[in-house]
Amino acid sequence: MPIDVLMPQLSPTMTEGRLAKWNFKEGDKLVSGKTMAEVETDKATMEMEVVDEGILARILVQPGTDVKVGTPIAVIAVDGEKIPADYAPKGKVAADEKPAAAAASAAPTAAPAVAPAPVAAPAPAVALPMATGGRVKASPLAKRVAKELGVPLDRVQGTGPHGRIVRADVEKARSGGVGFAAPVRRADQTIKHTPMRKAIATRLQQSKQTVPHFYLTVDVRMDTLLAAREQLNALAPQADGKPAYKLTVNDFVIKASALALARFPAANASWYDDAVYQYGNVDISVAVAIEGGLITPIVKNADQKPLSLLSNEMKDLAAQARAGKLQPEQYQGGTFSVSNLGMYGIKQFEAIINPPQAAILAVGASEARAVVQNGQLVPAQVMSLSLSVDHRVIDGALGAEVLGAIKAYLETPITMMQV
Repeated sequence: MPIDVLMPQLSPTMTEGRLAKWNFKEGDKLVSGKTMAEVETDKATMEMEVVDEGILARILVQPGTDVKVGTPIAVIAVDGEKIPADYAPKGKVAADEKPAAAAASAAPTAAPAVAPAPVAAPAPAVALPMATGGRVKASPLAKRVAKELGVPLDRVQGTGPHGRIVRADVEKARSGGVGFAAPVRRADQTIKHTPMRKAIATRLQQSKQTVPHFYLTVDVRMDTLLAAREQLNALAPQADGKPAYKLTVNDFVIKASALALARFPAANASWYDDAVYQYGNVDISVAVAIEGGLITPIVKNADQKPLSLLSNEMKDLAAQARAGKLQPEQYQGGTFSVSNLGMYGIKQFEAIINPPQAAILAVGASEARAVVQNGQLVPAQVMSLSLSVDHRVIDGALGAEVLGAIKAYLETPITMMQV
C-alpha cells in the first residue's frame, strides 16, 4: 500500500515549512536514515530523514513551496507496487502547491511565482547610492576623511587601483560633487516572506500587544572591564597555536546578567494564566543576526560557567546559527534574553520581550563620554543598558535591583571571576 509522506513538525512552534530541497528524485530508492529533504522552518533549515524505505514514486511539492504541517508532500511505493494514476494522497495539498505531474509541463523556477504588486504610475526618479555589489573599496585614510566630512563612500567614484577610493576622491566629492557616481535605478520587487520572518513577525506582534512592557535604563562605566578584558585575553594560554579564548564585552554582559538573575530568582520567571513559573536554571538566550532574520541560541547554566568556557560556547553557537546548523534544543527555551547592537554603533535602544520570558536586556555601544567624578568632568568609557520588563512578573523595584546588579558586576568585573 502506498505511503504518504507528510510535512513533519520539526519544531514545537512550526505550523508550516518551506520545502527547500529534495535529495532524491522520483524513482530513487529511499534508504532509512538518509536525508530525504531539507525544510526551512521558523527557526532554521532542518533535515528531514527517510523513515519509510521504498521507492520515491511521486513528488507532490516542489522546492520553494510553503507547506502546512501534515500536508502530503510525496508518495512512497513499497514492495515494487505500482501507484494508480488516480491515487489521491490522504490530506489536502495547499492551494499554492502543484503536484509534480502537473508541474512537469511548466518551465522550472527557483521559487513559486508571487503575484506582483499593483503597478501605479511611474514615480519621479530618485537618486540612489551607487550599486557596489559588496563592501566599498576605500583606503583607511579615505574612510576617515569621508567620516569627518560627512561624505557617503557608496556615492564616490574611486580613481585608485581597481576602483579603490582614495583621499583625493573624497575631497573632490565634498568640494563640488565631482567624483560622485551616477545614480543607479533599481526595479521594484516583491519578496516573499520566509517561514522565519513570518514567525518573528507573529511573535513580536503578539509580545507588544499582549505583554505590558516597561523599560529601565542605566549607564555603566566600562573602563575597568575593558582593561580587565585586555589583560585576560593577553594571558590566554595557547592551544594549537591560537589563544584558548578571546573574551568579548558581550561575554561579560551575558555572565553579569546570569549572575544577577541567580541573585534575584523572582525575575528568572515566566507569566502563565494560572501561575508564575520560576526557573531553577539560568539559561541566557542571545540574539544572533542571521540571513533573513535572527535566532536566539541559548547559553545554559550561564551563571555557573567561567568566562572562558562561556565565551567559546557562545562563539560556537553563533557560528552554528549563521550556518543554519542549530538543533532545536539549542535555541528553544531560555529564561532571559540579551540583544547587543553596540557593534553597530547604536548608543541605546529598547528591545521587545521574547515570550514567555519576562525580560530582555538591550546593550548599546561602549563609547567615550564626559562624566562627573568628584565634582570634575573626566573622560570615561560608558555603555547604556536598557531592560525591557514584563510588568506582570517583575515590578519596578525588582527590575531596578536586577539592572543594578548587572551594572555592579560589569563595573567590578573581578566579582564575576570564579575562584
